[in-house]
Amino acid sequence: MWEEEKMDIKAIGAIAEKYARVTPQRATDYVEGVRTTSVDWAKVTAGAAATYAAGVQAAIGRNAFGKGVTAAGTERWRAKTVDVGSGRWGSGVQAGAGDYAAKFSPYADVLSKLSLPARFPTGDPRNYSRVQAIGEALFKKRTGG
Repeated sequence: MWEEEKMDIKAIGAIAEKYARVTPQRATDYVEGVRTTSVDWAKVTAGAAATYAAGVQAAIGRNAFGKGVTAAGTERWRAKTVDVGSGRWGSGVQAGAGDYAAKFSPYADVLSKLSLPARFPTGDPRNYSRVQAIGEALFKKRTGG
């Protein structure tokens, strides 16, 4: 007969301290794992589209997004954004510059060829037709319509 046994686990403070101390030193392992994987990320991820959709629908049903936002709160968002995000901002923007240019280029092309209606004095409601023309042209490009 088996005897019940309590699982031995360290205190959460000790677990978190070791995680914070050891994990940052594993960046080389992280990069090497990405570089040498035999898994075709795009193929496997695209193949999971139905699973992703089912998961999103299940999350919507549980109101997971709203509950997560409420649980985190504005102060946690602000602290993480300032303390973590600000340090990553510059390098992230620099690393994404080529992608930004490639993805925005078709829209820049649409804008460069767009003929806008006449401009009227500041505050004139007829100026909204200019904004509408821009919005419609960009929407058409984005949706292929």
